[in-house]
Amino acid sequence: MTQTPIITDSHCHLDFPDFDGELPDLIDRAAAAGVARMVTICTKLRNEPAVRAIAEAHAPVFYAAGTHPMSVASEPMATLEQLTDIAKHPKMVGIGETGLDYHYTAESAQAQQDSLRLHIEAARQTGLPLIIHSRDADADMARILTEEHRAGGYSCVMHCFSSSADLAQAAIDLGFYLSMSGITAFPKSGELRDIFAATPLDRILVETDSPYLAPPPYRGKRNEPAYTAHTAARAAETFGVDYATFAARTEANFARLFTKVAAFEAAA
Repeated sequence: MTQTPIITDSHCHLDFPDFDGELPDLIDRAAAAGVARMVTICTKLRNEPAVRAIAEAHAPVFYAAGTHPMSVASEPMATLEQLTDIAKHPKMVGIGETGLDYHYTAESAQAQQDSLRLHIEAARQTGLPLIIHSRDADADMARILTEEHRAGGYSCVMHCFSSSADLAQAAIDLGFYLSMSGITAFPKSGELRDIFAATPLDRILVETDSPYLAPPPYRGKRNEPAYTAHTAARAAETFGVDYATFAARTEANFARLFTKVAAFEAAA
C-alpha cells in the first residue's frame, strides 16, 4: 500500500465561524488527505486567546498572530511587547499576518506601513518568520521589506502570493518564500503559475487560506485544510515534478522556515 505524501497547510483560519463545531472532523479529513499539520492565523490580537486554544487542543495545529492590514484602522495598534510576549507560547510559530492592502483599505496606508514595520521588528526579535499579506501595494511592499532587511535580517513568507513578478523577485532576492494558494490552481491563473515556475522550488510553500479560495474541484465552496492536496497536485505540475517530490520539497521548506514547529515536534 502506497503511503500518501505528507504536506502542510501553512496558512488557514480555523477560528472563523465557518468551521464552528467541525474542527475534529476537519482535522481528520486533512490527515486522510496527507495534510499532517496546519498553521492557523490570528488576524486580530484580541482573538489570540481563542486561536491559541485551538492550537492547544489539536496536536496537528500551530498558530501565528498579528494584526491584518485591513484591520489596522479598526483595531488598537499592536505593540512590540504584545507580539514578543505571545511568541513565547510553544505553538506560536509566526508573526502575522501583517502587510499592506491598498485594494480595500488604501485610506489607512500609513498606519498599515507603521504596523508592518512593527511586526518586522517582532520577527527580528523573536526569530519567527513574518507572514505577509500584500494586495495592490507592490512598490511599497518591496521598498519596506528591502529597507527593513538592510536594517537587520529576518525570515518571511509572502502568503497567498498573487502579486507581480517584480515583487516575487524582490522577495526571493531577500531570501524569502512564496506560498501557493488555491488561486494557483484556477484555470485562468496561467500568468501566476508562470511566476511560480520561475521561482526556485526550495522557496515554495502551499496553503489554503481557508475558508477562502478553494481550488478546483471545490472552487466557489468553503475551503478547508484537506484541499491543500489539490493545490499541491496542480503545483507539482507547474514545477514539472511528481506529487511525492513536490510534497517532500515543500515539507523541507516549511521545516526550514518554521523552525519552531520542527523543534516542537522533535521534543513531543
